[in-house]
Amino acid sequence: MSKRILVSSIIGVVAVGGVTAAGVAIASTEPAKKLTVENASARYVAPTDAKTGSLTFTAQVSDDSGVRSLKVLAWPASSNLSPTEAEMRSVESATCRTTSDDTSRCTYTLKVTKAEAAELAAGIWHISSLATAKDGDTRFTPRTTTFTVTH
Repeated sequence: MSKRILVSSIIGVVAVGGVTAAGVAIASTEPAKKLTVENASARYVAPTDAKTGSLTFTAQVSDDSGVRSLKVLAWPASSNLSPTEAEMRSVESATCRTTSDDTSRCTYTLKVTKAEAAELAAGIWHISSLATAKDGDTRFTPRTTTFTVTH
């Protein structure tokens, strides 16, 4: 299995506006928009004799400064892995496309061969994510979403 999705299946390892008063602009009283990872979903498609399988993860990431990156790690629930924010800094990134000044749609896709799929633990898997905003803020979500691996 590619190390992009997990370290090893053998050990089970593997985001205001202004207010005007009397014609004078006053700073907004709304707080700055915090870094969020929303609408996350993951889909695993098992490979067949005729077709390569895939894992696709998507999420909407937003911050008032814009989005720099979203790191993604998939791991089987049976492994009892508990990735940390520090560990997430060294995993692969999703591809993020800007949809507005403060929001991006991030997608991570991984092709899975039949041989790789045979090594995956069947059952529920989690996806952890680490979003980073352009201003340096981060948001670590240990269990952003889940998906099921079938054989």
